[in-house]
Amino acid sequence: MLDALTVAVAAAALALAAWCGFAAYRDQPTKDWHFIGMAVVTVLALAQLVIGLVQLGRGERPEQGVAIFLAYLAGAFAAVPAAGFLSLSERTKWGSVTVSAGAVVLAVLEVRLYDIWGG
Repeated sequence: MLDALTVAVAAAALALAAWCGFAAYRDQPTKDWHFIGMAVVTVLALAQLVIGLVQLGRGERPEQGVAIFLAYLAGAFAAVPAAGFLSLSERTKWGSVTVSAGAVVLAVLEVRLYDIWGG
């Protein structure tokens, strides 16, 4: 895996978590600009998914196994979009809390992906 991309995804996820956490602190629901931030983080996670699959296709293997790597890779890609969809059903500050929690989950998954690949 590309270490720089893993760090970028984790940093963007933590920035999104802080941003949505601040919105929740101010009793604000997720707004359009939060969804733009979620889209940016999701595009980074998609890039990581594609690069991970390409590396597997080229014959490179993670140290802790392909199956667990693919599971974490799919989970990392789905974490922020799932939280975003859930926040649409809760148009209060708790929607922002949901996105913030999903972004923190993504950051933790990035650390685990780094470990699984052999970092």
